[in-house]
Amino acid sequence: MTTRRVGVVGGGLAGITAALRSADEGFAVTLFEARPRLGGLTHSFRRDGLWIDNGQHVFLRCCTAYQSFLERLGVADQVTVQDRLDVPVRSELDRRDGRLRRTALPAPLHLGATLARYRWLSRTARARVVRAALALGRVDRTDPETDGLSFGDWLTAHGQDQRAIETVWDLIGIATLNAPAERASLALAATVFQLGLLESAAAADIGWSLVPLQELHGDAALRALTAAGVRVRTRSRVREVVPAGDGWTVDDAAFDDVVLAVPPAAAERLAPAGAIELEPGWADELGSTPIVNLHAIYDRVVLGESFFAAVDSPLQWVFDRTRQAGLKQGQYIAVSLSAADDIVDTPVPVLRDRLLPHLERLLRITAEARLLDFFVTRERHATFRQRPGTAGLRASARTALPGLYLAGAWTDTGWPATMEGAVRSGEAAAAALLARRPAERREAVL
Repeated sequence: MTTRRVGVVGGGLAGITAALRSADEGFAVTLFEARPRLGGLTHSFRRDGLWIDNGQHVFLRCCTAYQSFLERLGVADQVTVQDRLDVPVRSELDRRDGRLRRTALPAPLHLGATLARYRWLSRTARARVVRAALALGRVDRTDPETDGLSFGDWLTAHGQDQRAIETVWDLIGIATLNAPAERASLALAATVFQLGLLESAAAADIGWSLVPLQELHGDAALRALTAAGVRVRTRSRVREVVPAGDGWTVDDAAFDDVVLAVPPAAAERLAPAGAIELEPGWADELGSTPIVNLHAIYDRVVLGESFFAAVDSPLQWVFDRTRQAGLKQGQYIAVSLSAADDIVDTPVPVLRDRLLPHLERLLRITAEARLLDFFVTRERHATFRQRPGTAGLRASARTALPGLYLAGAWTDTGWPATMEGAVRSGEAAAAALLARRPAERREAVL
């Protein structure tokens, strides 16, 4: 019997997952990646002897597919997960810290105590947040009509004023949806809060990598793929994917099945006409949203915690990246700015002048601390635009042409654009591929 040949285009988490699953079934797999390394949107680069992650990627305990992915790569011991959700919250207007911390009570009671003491809201506003959270737990996130609604409008209709939205809902929502509440889909927001906070007490415990993302994902994936017999072709930008008899050709290579694990614009360009059952121009309509990261290196320790979230500030989440970068003296601080459409093109000197004072107020920098370096990284297409009405633009794993599949966090996973969503999409593509009988033909749709 001839070994089934599978081509995977794209070496991010979705493509790596699909390739490994296919190889584990005994298929002959080739993975194509345009960049020199694997990892996609979760990668690192070297700068002045340090490892710099392109973004500050965390995960939650409920991200079970992603954690299984790490186990498959053999690097589950290179991440850590909180024993219990505990998020320090700092304000530029108050030197006292607040916290979002769960108790051992079952959900949703596990957040009652922390919301009752949340210093950034009045007692009345805290009670309204609790009522809104319980109502959000009852939202049907699978209803297409829900996706057409704005999370911000829903919050306003449920008694949430701007202060509550800024200090509670957007504190979590912007980081996970890459959009403020007024521009986010209610269905995706309900997914985040229901799965992460309302259905299981432990679900939102935060995890993060202890090593550079390149080591955690890209390098580990290359080892695992190679051991599984996958042929990995980096620096290989695919130009075309076309039907050929009962199979496919990817440039000059022949395959029985192909998985396109690429961004939406590339998927629309590479897939034959009619393969993706969406109107032409769907990728532009789906759109993308950038994330900007600020990086500051100091000559001494200026933050005693792994991270904190910010309120009353243009900044959002601040992380200590000293260990991951390999910095031996001083401290490396990274700031993640999601939904960064308004600053993605702002020059570095302007960002430094505008935002560094806010960071140093949040860090309570003393005159003795000296800034050694400041730079900026930008992911211009970090996620698809997770606005109301996008569910209809998220293609399924199976296309109209047998043997051609789609993967990527932008596909119809039911999750927002996260590492978990990317891995789930790769699993969905592999499952669809495995379910197809190789003898299926395309005459009916070509």
